[in-house]
Amino acid sequence: MTGEDVHVTDVTETTTADHVHLTGAKGRRHVRDQIKRALRHGDLVPGQRLVEQDLADTYNATRSAVRDALVDLSAEDIVVLVPQRGARVRVISVEEAMQTTECRAALERLCARKAALMASDKQLDELREIGEKMTEAVEAGEFEAYSALNRRMHNLVVDASGQKVAKRQLDRLSNQMVRYQFHLALRPGRSAESLLQHLDIINAVRARDPEAAAAAITAHLDSVIEQIKATPSRTGL
Repeated sequence: MTGEDVHVTDVTETTTADHVHLTGAKGRRHVRDQIKRALRHGDLVPGQRLVEQDLADTYNATRSAVRDALVDLSAEDIVVLVPQRGARVRVISVEEAMQTTECRAALERLCARKAALMASDKQLDELREIGEKMTEAVEAGEFEAYSALNRRMHNLVVDASGQKVAKRQLDRLSNQMVRYQFHLALRPGRSAESLLQHLDIINAVRARDPEAAAAAITAHLDSVIEQIKATPSRTGL
């Protein structure tokens, strides 16, 4: 049973005064997605306390929807729920971040190989377009846009591979890491370095060269691990 299965009905809105508040499964998904987005953008940070009423006001949802969303995020290891003390964004250590990226690399190597063999022409064209937009974003210094394109490229390679089991596991791993991914792109010189690595991945998949695609993914994620090692604080991310 999933978290959303506990709702027998899906009442999507309630009205209080002049405000409409999302509730039920719709509200739950909305709050969950917005908290993940806030983590990616740095609006929420590791260790930050999550107050139900504040989140309800911010995301225009009922407290019950917020409570359910926090339970979901706790199951994904993004949030820690402490009895009688509420919720906080989970802090992950540098060592855990490195191990998570190592696991991600093993799965993405598999997906890159498969994508090089199985991607449709439409997906290959989309990869080319993403590479062009990533180049433009780096040249313009639009690091948030670059980070979003980065995620889109990785997701497209996984989708093109047809590896649904790997995709589920990668989604979970990525959810745990959203709190720091954008911040790596802000480090001096990092976006230009990672752009070349992403273009290598794109070119290898588009050339339908599975071994080159796997090698490009490995090189990229090895460099991500090196960036994580260079994190100033060793206490957590």
